[in-house]
Amino acid sequence: MHFPKKCSVFKVVLSALLLVALLQLMYLSLLSKLHGKQQRYKYSELFETNSQLKRGIFQHQKNTRKERLKYSLSSGGIFDQSGQYRVYKNIIKSAFTANHEPRDSSDRTQQFALATHTSINNLHHLNELLGRWRNALSVAIFAHAQDVKFSTALIFALSEFCPQVQALVDFHLICHSGEIASFPEQDREQFAGLQDCQDVFRKLEKHRDAFQNYAMGRNVSYPNNLLRNVARAGLDADYTLVIDIDMLPSQNLHDEFLNFLKRRAPRPDEVFVVPAFEIRHTRKIPATKTELLQLYQVGEVRPFYEELCHKCQAPSNYSSWVNLHSPGGADSTELRVAYTLSWVDPWEPFYIGGRAVPLYDERFRQYGFNRISQACELHVAGYSFSVLSSAFLVHRGFKVSREFHARKDEENRLNRVLFRQFKEGLKLKYQDSTRRC
Repeated sequence: MHFPKKCSVFKVVLSALLLVALLQLMYLSLLSKLHGKQQRYKYSELFETNSQLKRGIFQHQKNTRKERLKYSLSSGGIFDQSGQYRVYKNIIKSAFTANHEPRDSSDRTQQFALATHTSINNLHHLNELLGRWRNALSVAIFAHAQDVKFSTALIFALSEFCPQVQALVDFHLICHSGEIASFPEQDREQFAGLQDCQDVFRKLEKHRDAFQNYAMGRNVSYPNNLLRNVARAGLDADYTLVIDIDMLPSQNLHDEFLNFLKRRAPRPDEVFVVPAFEIRHTRKIPATKTELLQLYQVGEVRPFYEELCHKCQAPSNYSSWVNLHSPGGADSTELRVAYTLSWVDPWEPFYIGGRAVPLYDERFRQYGFNRISQACELHVAGYSFSVLSSAFLVHRGFKVSREFHARKDEENRLNRVLFRQFKEGLKLKYQDSTRRC
């Protein structure tokens, strides 16, 4: 009988296990306290002044991102051509941009980036966009009145708490010329509770109903085309796709397009159309063409602006695109040109364009003719529109007239008059062109 010896061994093993468990608990407790201190310091970095930080427990180096933002804002920005808007370019630069050398070498690889624009009430869409697009992204934000301060703080919070934002997103801020942006040093209580990236997006989500799109105030005009130009100019890319922030591109569009460029050199007067769709709010955004077509066939996905302005997207020739025969199947990763089209009024396609593509006319604001005018100029300038075989964009939610702001039709009438003037101006700008809008 060896019971005493077995009992002794058992006690030793049990004691060792208890000791290990105790050490693990102590370790987890220390980690938790350290994380809490780091988060408190992170929060202090967001909204306390340097003098307040120095009086705290921790002695850290200055937050270089915060200092850079404060310096950018202290410049006062620059005025746009109309003198009605103040533009703060690159108030936050991504790690990609900061580490990116100017593209002046003839043997460099091609760069393809995304540019978008928004008001602060739609910035929450950035979260979903980054889930699909994991490459260079330039975001131009328009803010008015109290939202200028709110936007500045939340842009900085995104750049602090969200690794993917830090890595990829450049921010630009636009406000009225009479408004001046500054870092909100004293707004600590307003931003209590921001501990991580999702907290910041939840804060933005709560702001989404602050006002309806384009209805920011009687004398406040959303400068769509100025924002598009600022976002586009903020990128050092060979090719750029300009979209609205509440749209998502097809999965792997970035890599597939760059591989396409290796197989086929684009013509200098060619842009690449990415067909746009809209999906019912409750459905999951499709990632591939196969998924898109399945939803299209049952009416859960339809062409973009199908109800509001069918003619504005119909020239993309959706029936041909949907029924394309792809050698590798609908989800073939080998992107190609399906067919090439000439522009017809009032087509306003979303497209991937090179550096030389004309800028948007910044006189167009609010609703109506802001993208048609740019597509019209491309046509007069001699561009052709090549539709890509399996790339696409999806807007969440069906666009319906009852959801638009009250002044939509009035703005459309005013911009229609401006569009007529714009077309006359193109005749002078492109005197050798035989094309007309």
